[in-house]
Amino acid sequence: MAGNERIAVIGGTGKLGAAIARRLAKAGRAVVIGSRSAESAQAKATELGFGLTGMSNADAAQAGDVIIVTVPFDSQDTTLAGIKPYVAGKLVVDTTVPLVPPRVMRVQLPAEGSAAVRTRNALGDGVRIVSAFHSVAGHKLITDKDIECDVLVFGDDKADRQIVVELADAMGLRGIHGGALVNSAAAEALTSILIFINKTYQVDGAGIRITGELIQPDA
Repeated sequence: MAGNERIAVIGGTGKLGAAIARRLAKAGRAVVIGSRSAESAQAKATELGFGLTGMSNADAAQAGDVIIVTVPFDSQDTTLAGIKPYVAGKLVVDTTVPLVPPRVMRVQLPAEGSAAVRTRNALGDGVRIVSAFHSVAGHKLITDKDIECDVLVFGDDKADRQIVVELADAMGLRGIHGGALVNSAAAEALTSILIFINKTYQVDGAGIRITGELIQPDA
């Protein structure tokens, strides 16, 4: 990834979306925040600074080269339907975790096997799907503090995964290839476990770290 592509963060006024947008913009990337309301998106962009701009989700998806979807599971279908006309041929990064209140501490994967596969099915052929950022706490990411957290990245194309690995690295995290898109089910399920750990052990946003000395894969 050359680093000059425009990144659109769909649902960028939420905790995770705003944190991702801010980190990437601070790292020098061109980032636009999308929201259901263009006014809300622009207000959040102004609040966060670093040259961020805001517009509607549809306009952001049309303007972006890389699209990062950061919406709750119950908004997934509606959001994807709204951006579908604008993402053909683009890389869409799905962060959706299938949390179903009130039992968010229990793994409840959808019938398709994962939220990422639901995204692929919803957007159809011609859209490049990668999933990531499932286990990063937005309220910690929005700060300037170092976060000891790895980001598992899933997708069927290695080059597309590498783009997202590099984005995670630019945000001060560590991106790690996690294999095919279907493997996203493991990270999505892990989020419910992390929520349980947070409550049980009174942790302020537990994350994950992969141990061992990792040798970077060939490009």
